[in-house]
Amino acid sequence: MKILLVRHAFALPRGTPGVLDAERPLTPEGRARFSLAARGLARLVGRVDVLLTSPRGRARETAGIAARAIRHVEPVIEPALGGEGVEAIVTALAGHPPDATVALVGHEPMLGALLAQLVGSTDAARFGFSKGGAALVDLPDGLAGRGRLVWFLPPRVLRALAPPVEVMPAAPIENGQAARTGRTHP
Repeated sequence: MKILLVRHAFALPRGTPGVLDAERPLTPEGRARFSLAARGLARLVGRVDVLLTSPRGRARETAGIAARAIRHVEPVIEPALGGEGVEAIVTALAGHPPDATVALVGHEPMLGALLAQLVGSTDAARFGFSKGGAALVDLPDGLAGRGRLVWFLPPRVLRALAPPVEVMPAAPIENGQAARTGRTHP
């Protein structure tokens, strides 16, 4: 089993008037920056079998962006990712096939604690996620064994890994019609 851990992107600040903490959405900048990071994430991970997300708004929105970049996967709300504790998340993971790649979108400090447990560390503080950051853990012996940290990346590195997007700018042609030319931009 492989576990992809993703922390939600930048959201409205806690205590924003008129917005419940559980429903805080991503900021426009958080949305834009994570859209690029998600393309880098998709390039690194390739296939994801299951995408589980916290029920909180910022995580659901982040999971939706990741799902569009990864393709062929729809986010599924997993209540344990909303704050029930690491053991509840491990129990939820146990219901998935041992050869699956399972992506989890959630919150700190729980993701750091989960990552520490998966790799056999007692120092969860060493595994704090940046907003929009991600880690991939390989569990060759399943959840009962000690995992191997494949990579642990901040969002700026994920954005740098994003493949270029083909931009088709209009270019004039002889009959006055616009033609498309293929160029790429990061």
